Parts: sequence; structure tokens; C-alpha cells
Amino acid sequence: MGAIEEVYEDLDTDVEFEEFEAAVEDKVEQMGGLADEETAAMLIAHELRDEEADTIADIEPGMNEVKFLGKVTAIGEIRTFERDDEDAEEGRVCNVDVADASGSVRVALWGDMAAAAEEELEVGQVLRVMGRPKEGYSGLEVSADKVEPDEDAEVDVQVLDTYRVEDLTLGASDVDLVGQVLDTDSIRTFDRDDGSEGRVANLTLGDETGRVRVTLWDGKADLAEEFAAGEVVEVGDGYVRERDGDLELHVGDRGTVERVDEDVEYVPETTDIADLEIGQTVDIGGGVIETDPKRTFDRDDGSEGQVRNVRIKDETGEIRVALWGDKADREIELADRVVFTDVEIQDGWQDDLEASANWRSTVSVLDEGSDAAAGVAGGASGAGSTGGDGDGRGSNETGLGAFSDDGKKAAAEAVAGEAGDEEGSGASGGAATAAAERSDGAVEFTGTVVQTGDPVVLDDGQQTKSVDTDASLRLGEEITVRGPERDGTIDADDVF
Repeated sequence: MGAIEEVYEDLDTDVEFEEFEAAVEDKVEQMGGLADEETAAMLIAHELRDEEADTIADIEPGMNEVKFLGKVTAIGEIRTFERDDEDAEEGRVCNVDVADASGSVRVALWGDMAAAAEEELEVGQVLRVMGRPKEGYSGLEVSADKVEPDEDAEVDVQVLDTYRVEDLTLGASDVDLVGQVLDTDSIRTFDRDDGSEGRVANLTLGDETGRVRVTLWDGKADLAEEFAAGEVVEVGDGYVRERDGDLELHVGDRGTVERVDEDVEYVPETTDIADLEIGQTVDIGGGVIETDPKRTFDRDDGSEGQVRNVRIKDETGEIRVALWGDKADREIELADRVVFTDVEIQDGWQDDLEASANWRSTVSVLDEGSDAAAGVAGGASGAGSTGGDGDGRGSNETGLGAFSDDGKKAAAEAVAGEAGDEEGSGASGGAATAAAERSDGAVEFTGTVVQTGDPVVLDDGQQTKSVDTDASLRLGEEITVRGPERDGTIDADDVF
């Protein structure tokens, strides 16, 4: 037995010996005599082994060819198409979704394989697939070169009619999921590589097992404007992708999102405000005890930005939440029970922590009496019954239970520590005046940098100030400036 035969005998592959031998001879020729037949055979064997995928999750676009095992979860209809050669027969393709315990992938069957799939394949069958992975229209797919059933193999995967959030796995396709709308975003546009304009929007859905961000592409992006927070919708024919370490449910050309008459409730798991630390990205919830009007400012690129601050309280403490961009338009009133997800905890005004709700965050106003509202309301109302413990602001009359139709603002001020406090005690939450005029005529102002350049713009949670300074500053940095104020702009002599 020759060297090529010995290497081939040790190789577990579907490649025929004649094909393997030809590949070895090509490798010897390519290397210009630097490798003999045995070395070339070992190199080819190594390449073939690399193409074996232990699980579907191991498949990546760009692999030359992969072989894997999967269970059929869905069989599409045969589609026909015209080939470039006018004399050629009409082309046929059938998409089959297969899965294992690690995820799922779409397999494209062409020509005779497509016809055989329609007649012979069944959901639940286990297939051995060999093909070339690529990035398809709806994500990763494998263009099959060879597919055959394996009646002896077992693949541990459950075929679901309807998914819950906790059932989602990377690569899953044909996903139907029912969830409550937690938040919606506006439609955004972008330029594709081919020069065309794309459109995208997002929903965030939740059920009893968790929440997921839903990405709506192109023609489906308009659906984001059809639904409001609290409604229950069903996503049909979605597919799961990963972004920044989190799973997302995507809806493309053949996907759907429809309003349904079902009861679904999302009960968030929030972090106590007292446990928050700078640098965390967390979910928080509580009762609204203070709201500020929306403010606008000019960005460096000339566009207009907007921000609104609210203050919430749970049974452990309170915190200001800055709502940026579209989040500032959300209707949030005093005494609302709210949940903010994926907020970034930052160093705020006067060494107080601040939560920043950006594009990734969701803002949910909870219905009175719901399980979710009960989960965050107890802390807000209970914080008023601490009898002076903790931050010393509470009393039995100042929890969320104290809000009434006639006295919401008065109760909010009492809870926030604004009513009747000594000078400086109401500074938390931006209630105190941060710009103080000194006896020498100079103004001192402390705030967060929301715009760099000329002018610098500072925000303290209650007002914004333009500042003329040559100091090098960073967005989000908290600074204090001192100097005379002329025509609404502080000419900063000192920045610290």
C-alpha cells in the first residue's frame, strides 16, 4: 500500500479515493517539488478534517466546504428562476432548515436535489449535509453539494411551533414568537455598499422568560410605527442573529409582525438602585418622583440633539435617568411605574450616580395592577416609610401611594426632598440652582459636557449653559466652570 493510500485509509471522509489522489497530485505540483506525495497527502487530509463541523454553530461564512449533521425543522416550497444562459433549463431551489443542539442553518438545495426534497424529505429527518457556507439574504446558509438521510443518527433538538424568548438560539430560522411590545424605535436609513438606501427599525419584545430586540429590515421597518408599548404581537418567520454578544430576532422580506389577542406579560428583573456602580449596564425600575422638560442642544455635526431627565425611586434609593434622542419623547408622568433596560450607570452631577438611556435601552411604562408594576412599585412606595433611615427623605406620607389627582407634584417634591429643605438639600435630582452668581460678578456652573467644540455645552439636569473655553474636554465629562456670563454664554476663566 502506497503513502497516499495509507493516509486515505486513516481519513474519515466522504471524498472518493480518486478525488483525494488527484488533489494530492495537484498539491505536489503546486509546491514545486517541496513536498513529496506523503506530505501532500497529509496536508490534504488536514484540510478535509478542518472542514468537519462538530456543530452547526461552528459553521462560518467563507469556509470552503463543510460537513455536518442536522435535523430537518422546516421545508420550503420550490422556487424557480431564469438562468443567465437563455438556452438553459429553468433553475429550481428549495430551502430546508436543519438544526442541532447548538443552533440551526438554512440549506439551499438546487436542481434535482430540490425536487427530491419536495417529494422525499420530512420534518424530523436527520440529514448528513456537505456544502459551502455563505452569507445569504436572511443570514448564514449552506449551498448543498450533497445531502443524504441518516436513519441511524440521532440529533437532540426540539422542533417548536412557537418560541419563547428563552428558546431562541443563534442561527434559528422560521421563528414564530409572541411577545409584549416593551419599546419601539424610529426608522433609520443607511447606505449600502451598492449605493442603495436601506431602512431599519427596532422593537423590543418581552414574555415571561425574558426580552429580545427585534430588528425590522427595509420594507418591514414601517411596522415599528404600527405598534405601541403594551400591545401583544406575533413575529412570524424571524431568524436569530447575534450583536454585541446578545441574540436578536430579525425580520426580513418574508417575515411578519402582527397584532394578536393574547395575554403575555413581561416581568423584569431589575437591579436595586442602592447596588448600582459606575460602569455597569443594568435594568432598573421604580416610581417616577420627578420629571424635567425636554431640552435640545446642537451637536458638533450641526444636528440637533435632545435629552430629558426623570428621577425614579425604588425601596433602596433613587436615581436620575437621562433619556437621549427618541427616548426623550416617551410620555412619562409623575407616579408612573417604569422600567429602563440596558442603561449605563455614570458619574452624574454633584457626585450622584446617573443612568443614561441610549439607543440600546428600552423605556417601559407599566400598567397599574400588573405583575411587572407590582415588582417595581413596592420599592417606590415603601421608600417613603423608612422613618428617616437611608437617605433621610422618606416618611409615611411621601411614597408613591401619596400621589393623588390633586397633589402629585406636591408629593413628588416631598419625596424628592425639594419642599421645605434647607439650602443645598434639594440638589439631588437637579432641583437646586447649579449656576450661582458670586459676589465678584462671576458665575459658577457645574454640569456634564453634552457638546464639545465652540461653544461647549454643559447640562446639569435642570438647565444647559453655553461655555466659551479653550480647555480640551470630553463628552460625558463632568466639570465646573467659573467666569462672567454675557448674553447667555459663560466666558470661563477657570475650568476644573
